[in-house]
Amino acid sequence: MVGFGHKQAWLAIRGSDPRAVVDTLGLRDLGPAPWREGVDLAHLTDDRLAVTPPLPGARDGSWILVAGRRLFTIPSTVEAVALSVALATEVQFFSTHRVGEQHRWVRAVDGVLVRAFDFVGETGKVTEWRGDPDEAERSLGIPESAPDTDELLVGEDDVARLAGRWSIDPTALDGRPSPGPLHVAAAPD
Repeated sequence: MVGFGHKQAWLAIRGSDPRAVVDTLGLRDLGPAPWREGVDLAHLTDDRLAVTPPLPGARDGSWILVAGRRLFTIPSTVEAVALSVALATEVQFFSTHRVGEQHRWVRAVDGVLVRAFDFVGETGKVTEWRGDPDEAERSLGIPESAPDTDELLVGEDDVARLAGRWSIDPTALDGRPSPGPLHVAAAPD
């Protein structure tokens, strides 16, 4: 497998059916691809996404990751909740982009928004705070309630660490054996 995560957006979907994820997202499966090529394509193009096979991850779950720049353009909070309803499971959204130091995560379970957090390091502002931070977030230094000051500092490594606690840290996939092929999918127009 090949890792990703920095300057990327991705979904982590609890489950074992990548086909259902592709169909629910309205994607067109373009078939299997070598991991390096598929991840690069998702990172460098605006309309391609990499879809992993189910991967073992946090909380004894299987997680399907969907990664690509296209995910930067969707309303992540709304999409995560809608996907969690449609797939009847837990859906997480993560994004990190070091240019503006924007770091975001969303977690929805069976149609209920559990957490939404968005931080813009360039301004030092939290632009979205819904739900309460859990133990995994607090271990990263996220306070119990939205900070009133510019003292919070969140980086792309924090996003990856949180993903690892909630589902899978995609930056840690390098060199691990793959349980199946990576697929490339085309986003709808």
